[in-house]
Amino acid sequence: MKTRYSFGGDEHIFVEIDEEMSLEAFFKSLSMTRAISQGNIDGLLEICPANASFQIRYNPDIIAPEDILARIKAIEVEAEQAANKLDTRIIEIPVLYGDPWTYETLMRFRERHQDPEGTDLEYGARINGFSSVEEFIEAHHGSPWFVTMVGFVAGLPFMYQMVDRPRQLEVPKYLTPRTDTPKLTVGHGGCFGCIYSVRGAGGYQMFGVTPMPIYDPDQKVSHLKDFMIFFKPGDIVKFRPVERTEYDQIIEAVESGVFEPKIRNVNFSLAEFKADMDGYNRKLMEILDVSNS
Repeated sequence: MKTRYSFGGDEHIFVEIDEEMSLEAFFKSLSMTRAISQGNIDGLLEICPANASFQIRYNPDIIAPEDILARIKAIEVEAEQAANKLDTRIIEIPVLYGDPWTYETLMRFRERHQDPEGTDLEYGARINGFSSVEEFIEAHHGSPWFVTMVGFVAGLPFMYQMVDRPRQLEVPKYLTPRTDTPKLTVGHGGCFGCIYSVRGAGGYQMFGVTPMPIYDPDQKVSHLKDFMIFFKPGDIVKFRPVERTEYDQIIEAVESGVFEPKIRNVNFSLAEFKADMDGYNRKLMEILDVSNS
């Protein structure tokens, strides 16, 4: 992959690791942004990471553009030599697929969709070659996902499916964005999954909804008291399908302040994952399935 650097006005540098999304590009971007943030660079103001790129903002009165660019390029060399390992966490996210709220919403916006006669799940199943919605849902929750970026709106995670490229689910966005999307909708656009942290406009296909809050500016939710945003780049997500009864139980537990997400710490190795994706994913699932006791 060939990194491309470009200046944005007088205060920004945009760094594109690769034109095509991949875990290799994400890991390199993550390694670089972490090294830059820890590099004690005078004049560095902000770092904004994305899926396979990032942008920095600096004060040109403190550091010259050419000087900070040279620092970043030196960090790139170090990042390429660094081991592609990451101390992170794997998180179980319950999902009510085909829920009534996203269904009501998607039916209101069928004129903006590629397939006005079906649902988003039916459309996703058909264009990905599955014979049923159930098979498509199985493929969606059957493998973990990497959180590669958090943004667009506060707390919204972009997620990249951890399977080889031919098996990755791909679904285009709506032809025209909706003006409404239910809060905590599990969506998909292109090769990326997401969870809408708040209610609002959106263009991703809607597959279901999670009862687990991921953003709370008031920090009243028990698992968000330390920080209002739950996800961070590098998190690994495993979706788990639930029925309406369990969904309602989790909602009640959240409102009562007793719900806690299922989380396990893990050391992820990109090399080991690439050597045996399915076997490595099974090991991740085994770590996640360890009893809470």
